[in-house]
Amino acid sequence: MDWTWYLFRFDGRINRALLWQALLIVALLAGLLEIAGQVIGILAGTRSTLKLGIELDFDFGLDGLFTLVDPRASHSLASADLATAILKTSGMALFFWIYLATAIKRLHDRDRSGWWIVPFFFLPGLFGQFADLLPKSSWMLPLSLPFSILWVWGLVEMFCRPGTSGHNRFGPDPLLEIEDSSSSSAPPAKSWDQSHEIEIVPPSASPPGGMHVKRGA
Repeated sequence: MDWTWYLFRFDGRINRALLWQALLIVALLAGLLEIAGQVIGILAGTRSTLKLGIELDFDFGLDGLFTLVDPRASHSLASADLATAILKTSGMALFFWIYLATAIKRLHDRDRSGWWIVPFFFLPGLFGQFADLLPKSSWMLPLSLPFSILWVWGLVEMFCRPGTSGHNRFGPDPLLEIEDSSSSSAPPAKSWDQSHEIEIVPPSASPPGGMHVKRGA
């Protein structure tokens, strides 16, 4: 597999299994970055214990991405120490790129444009970030319902539903490519070479002459 194309490019198609695999890769990377941040905190004296754990987030742990456009979060970002800020910023940029690259290729597999990532990811995320600023009233539920439906719809489309069968406008079926590569890598069946398995015995030899199958054939 071309890992550069798989994790960082936006052309082509991937199946459900590869999107789930990307989710696991991001979860492992996020766990490693979290451990690195805790170790730095322990060395700096701001932490006393090390907490281990891996969380699977279908948005690839990018909830904090929407705080970048929220002025209320500027104080908390500025108050973070430099090492933690660098780790979080680097990790968020990496995870965001991997999410876009794999999610868009998965949408291509569903024969959908990559712009569907806007209603499936950005609109629900922005609403979740700023929903607490809206007045508490009886019409909040009808307002939040469409964003919840969009998020669930995107989750089902990308992680659950199979891709379109055969070639579509974004490229060949990735499942057919896997089947073709597995069949081409299988060794060909060994055919029976009759000329090597049968010998002609002269009449003067013993046992009597004629055609015999070789010993050990």
